[in-house]
Amino acid sequence: MNLLAIDSSSSILSVAVCREDKIFYTQAEEGMKHSEIAMSMIDAQMKQASIAPDDLKGVLCMAGPGSFTGLRIGYSIAKGLALAVSIPFAPIPTLKCMAHSNGASLTMPVIETGKNIYFYSLFKDGQRLIPDTEANAAELAAAIEENRDAIVLRAGNSGYAKELIDYAIMNMVFERDNSGYLYMGPEYIRKTDAELSISS
Repeated sequence: MNLLAIDSSSSILSVAVCREDKIFYTQAEEGMKHSEIAMSMIDAQMKQASIAPDDLKGVLCMAGPGSFTGLRIGYSIAKGLALAVSIPFAPIPTLKCMAHSNGASLTMPVIETGKNIYFYSLFKDGQRLIPDTEANAAELAAAIEENRDAIVLRAGNSGYAKELIDYAIMNMVFERDNSGYLYMGPEYIRKTDAELSISS
């Protein structure tokens, strides 16, 4: 299946294109300049895979949690492409995708958001045990200690665009109706700084 995946949920932007059973992948760590380089990265991987946008059968991005700006960029690009060429679009929960990629029995994926705030969850054999949770460093350390048998995965070492494609194929994401996703936005666990300023 020909698929395009974009992970812009952290400081590392990654893009993967699947042509049949081969994956073409690239990533770049450019801070949060995703909007400046994302389209050129996508174009380069599409050319390397020798496929055109019309050849795609679906496009994926991270649903969140993650960087507010990064998630919005990923959604905008994925939705725009899906609408332009009339293909399905599907966002995949970030922490669930990270846990899926590890394959360990007990996994705790963690995203550092800055300002001493982390998002984490806990999965066993791919099944979610707790909801996505916001924590400071002390609270995260306590959660790790409480689940000391878990494999802790930290986002930021690499992008997860390849894992998005693997997750979509393994879970037959494009075998179902995904049209409702076009009217949804990223998953935010906490309010943005702008929203916090307004409410304070």
